[in-house]
Parts: sequence; structure tokens; C-alpha cells
Amino acid sequence: MQMYVNYYTREMLNEGDNLPIGIVLCADKSESVVRYTLPEDNHQVSTSKYKLYLPSEEELRQELQREYHVLNDVMQNETGDK
Repeated sequence: MQMYVNYYTREMLNEGDNLPIGIVLCADKSESVVRYTLPEDNHQVSTSKYKLYLPSEEELRQELQREYHVLNDVMQNETGDK
């Protein structure tokens, strides 16, 4: 994930944007994975508890459709297409 965060920071970030963060969602906790994934000197790691609820396939499909339409509208507005 750090590779993607670094890529976004270097290639996609616009002036005035906040630095990107990476979010890892997992079903259970693994001390070893956390210990060796994060740098030793990282003091900006935040954790939180989440309900163990995954959206249904239909809910995911609907959310992706909504996002697709939003992005499509933005692209059309930028290019002047209707």
C-alpha cells in the first residue's frame, strides 16, 4: 500500500491537497503483519474499530454505479461533451 500512497503523492497530488493516507480494512488483527508492515519510526498510525459488516454484492454494485456516473459527469463537464 505504501507504494500506492507514494505514487499518488508524487504523481497525482495537486498543490494545496492534503497528503494521501492508506486505509487497510481487515477481518481480524495480526500483530506480526502490523509489526513488519509499518515502519518502526511511524508515529502517525491511527486505528479504529469497525463493525464487521461487509456490503452485499448488490450494494457494492450500486455504489460503483453511482461513482461511475459522478466521474462520467465530471469528465463530460471538463470536455464540454453532453
